[in-house]
Amino acid sequence: MKYLIVGLGNIGQEYNGTRHNIGFTMVNALAEEGKVSFEEKRYGAVALMRMKNAELILLKPNTYMNLSGNAVRYWAQQENIPIERILILVDDVALPFGKLRLKAKGSDAGHNGLKNIAQMLSTQSYARLRFGLGNDYPQGGQIDFVLGHFSPEEERQITEILPQVVEIVRSFCLEGVQRAMNKYN
Repeated sequence: MKYLIVGLGNIGQEYNGTRHNIGFTMVNALAEEGKVSFEEKRYGAVALMRMKNAELILLKPNTYMNLSGNAVRYWAQQENIPIERILILVDDVALPFGKLRLKAKGSDAGHNGLKNIAQMLSTQSYARLRFGLGNDYPQGGQIDFVLGHFSPEEERQITEILPQVVEIVRSFCLEGVQRAMNKYN
């Protein structure tokens, strides 16, 4: 069975390591675990890996965050992957820093990348794994916060959290979203 695992982020040197790019960091951890490399293809960087009987297509869209849906739709159609086998890895300011939450579906919660994906797929019924960024910023400071860099302490904590991201994705692919949610949320 094929799965499309998409890490959201923005391309370009100025966005490397920013909070908004934690989706790229998460999908990079999967590629590292699978000992696979990304290759530039249409609409993004793609890597193929296996987890037991599951074939994972890892995607880092090169469309910028707000147009992520173009890449998701293209690769889902190209690889004939149904909506229930798509998982989006994304940042979330509504969750405390480092908290992971898997959802089978839901609203975009004001996230422009998720909003565009829902628009391009004509549904909000796709799974997403949210990585909490926290909301330690002043009123009106959200954009600067998400486009800012993690502290050294946060970087250290992220390194400790990434193996759990890999486990959640493994569970999503091998056991299904409901079991994975019961196990990890």
